[in-house]
Amino acid sequence: MAPLSIVSSFLTFLLCISPAFSTNSEGNALHALRSRLIDATNVLQSWDPTLVNPCTWFHVTCDSNNHVIRLDLGNSNISGSLGPELGELKHLQYLELYRNDISGKIPKELGKLKSLVSMDMYGNRFEGKIPKSFSKLKSLRFLRLNNNKLTGSIPRELVSLSNLKVFDVSNNDLCGTIPVDGPFGTFSMESFENNRLNGPELKGLVPYDFGC
Repeated sequence: MAPLSIVSSFLTFLLCISPAFSTNSEGNALHALRSRLIDATNVLQSWDPTLVNPCTWFHVTCDSNNHVIRLDLGNSNISGSLGPELGELKHLQYLELYRNDISGKIPKELGKLKSLVSMDMYGNRFEGKIPKSFSKLKSLRFLRLNNNKLTGSIPRELVSLSNLKVFDVSNNDLCGTIPVDGPFGTFSMESFENNRLNGPELKGLVPYDFGC
C-alpha cells in the first residue's frame, strides 16, 4: 500500500473511533458519579458500566453525535455527593439535580461545562461556597441554587454572565452584598432572600464581602 493510502486509512480510522472515545469518557464520568451517589430507589439501575454508550441509560439524553447533553435526575430520591468527574461532560447543556439530598461542596470543575444552559441544583444540602469558576459558563441562562446550605459571598465574577436570565440563591447562608452589575440588575430581591446578605452593593462604600 502506498504511503499516502496508509495515511488516508489511518485518518479515516481516527474519525470513526473518535465519537466512541468521547462517549466512553462521558460514560466513565457518569459511572464515577453513580459511585458517589446513594440510589435508594434504583433510578440509576440502567447505568451499566459494561455498556460503552451511556446514551442508552435512563435519565441521560444525547445528541445525534452521541454526546451527553442532558442529565435529568431531579426529584429522584438520591443522596451522596458530586465529584470533579462531572466536568468531563463537555457537551452537557442541562444539569438537573434538584430536590434530592445531595450534600458536600459543589465541584469547581462544573465551570468546565462551557455548553451548559441550565443548572438546577436547588433543594439539596450543598455546602461551601459558590464556585468562582461558574463565571466561565458563558452560555448559562438558568442557575438555581436555592434551598441549600451554601455559605460565603456571591462571586463577583458572575456579573460577566451576560446570558443569565434566572438566578436564585434564596434560603442559604450567604453573606456580603448583592451584585448590581451585569444581569444582576434585573433579578428580584426574592432571588436572594433568607440569607445573611446586606442588600444591594453600594460601590465604593463597603466591600462586596462586607459582613462575611
